[in-house]
Amino acid sequence: MYFPAKFIIPWFLQTASLIHVRALNTSSSSQTSTTTSPTAQECSPGPDPPVSPPLNKSLALTPPMGWSSWNQFGDLIDEKLIKSTIDAMISNGLKDAGFVYVNLDDGWQRNKGPRSANPLEADPVKFPNGIKAVADYAHERGFKLGIYSGPGDETCAGYTGSLGHEEEDADMFASWGIDHLKYDSCCSHEDAPKSLVQEIVLKMSKALLASGRPIVYHACHCGWADIWEWAADEGANQWRIGQDISDEFNYPGNREKYYFDVLDMIDRGNDLVQYSGPGHWNDYDMLIIGLNGNSTQLVGTGASNIEYRTHFSMWAMVASPLLIGSDVRILDTYELQTLTNKEIIEINQDPLGISAQTVGVGYEADGDLQVYAKEMADGSYAIALLNRGTFTAEMSFSPRRDILMTWDHYRIRDLWKHKEGLYDVPYTVEVMPHEAKILRVWEVQKNASMSFFQ
Repeated sequence: MYFPAKFIIPWFLQTASLIHVRALNTSSSSQTSTTTSPTAQECSPGPDPPVSPPLNKSLALTPPMGWSSWNQFGDLIDEKLIKSTIDAMISNGLKDAGFVYVNLDDGWQRNKGPRSANPLEADPVKFPNGIKAVADYAHERGFKLGIYSGPGDETCAGYTGSLGHEEEDADMFASWGIDHLKYDSCCSHEDAPKSLVQEIVLKMSKALLASGRPIVYHACHCGWADIWEWAADEGANQWRIGQDISDEFNYPGNREKYYFDVLDMIDRGNDLVQYSGPGHWNDYDMLIIGLNGNSTQLVGTGASNIEYRTHFSMWAMVASPLLIGSDVRILDTYELQTLTNKEIIEINQDPLGISAQTVGVGYEADGDLQVYAKEMADGSYAIALLNRGTFTAEMSFSPRRDILMTWDHYRIRDLWKHKEGLYDVPYTVEVMPHEAKILRVWEVQKNASMSFFQ
């Protein structure tokens, strides 16, 4: 999440020297912390720290799927909301479709401001039975529970953070039965040295590993410091590639750089596909399906049903974590049909973990018509024919031309229409504005009984 500078002074740069001395300096335990502004030498990039051994690589072997509270509810969360969300995800089919993480974002904590002598603890009014009771409720129903903190004295919403208490907090999360941690720097450290961001990510990673509980680690740093290049080596299982998503498909005007629409996020990720894979995922931010312009936290007036469906399709194609950000208790039939399409989810959850990228002869990577391809574990390909423009367009796909496969005969299945056919010529279809046709393509061996489109 992002809080503009006109509302807060970025705590990250304010406390850079404090972090180095109190939380991250392992060479001397006698050094005294200071709250003075960091010197130029302290903030200079310097050499990158040595790469650590891979951590937590047995977790999140496919992109995490679930729900997160922030975009719809902000910090207005409590035990009743979380339990009713779990119940709704069972009754409406989301759990059966694979959405099993239920993640508490900011606002579960009791205290605001820097930590006092008391440990981090849940708000007794919002969570009268504690977080462990909520985790038990989730686990008994086949879910996993996620929680939130940040690498500062305060979180984005001003609650107590984990700065200097990483091991203590990781142990506490483990004792509660937590399965996922979002560790959020509030998108406030664009100018921080890369080495400092690396140290912060690694500090909590080691603490989680030492806790003895398998906890998926989301390093939420908004794409600063080229995080995709190194976060997996520092133990992160997912990391944001950009700023907060806005609730819209394609914003037509200019806006502060702190908000990405759906197309912005797709474009940002197209050059980063090589960094994502099993256990370490590029995170394109939460799903906006179901917000319909009613988010309490995001900018944007909403998108059309087709645009929301394209959003979900492309997040599946690029192997992003799929975390719903709306109120799942009131999703309508179309929204649920979109989110529970098992053929689309299968694209996202494929064990190869490959992210789709632009291909196609005759289509420009930065044009209105784009073809995306993704190799699947069974040897098939997932294909997206994306029309970013404002007019319906005819688009085509050919295995020889677009994915350089010497297939003479192939089967194509439309994953939204749930219809398929056999082809020995390029597949051609009309694609509406802002629509993505999602196809699954297999090579077939021709025999006399087969009938092909020609």
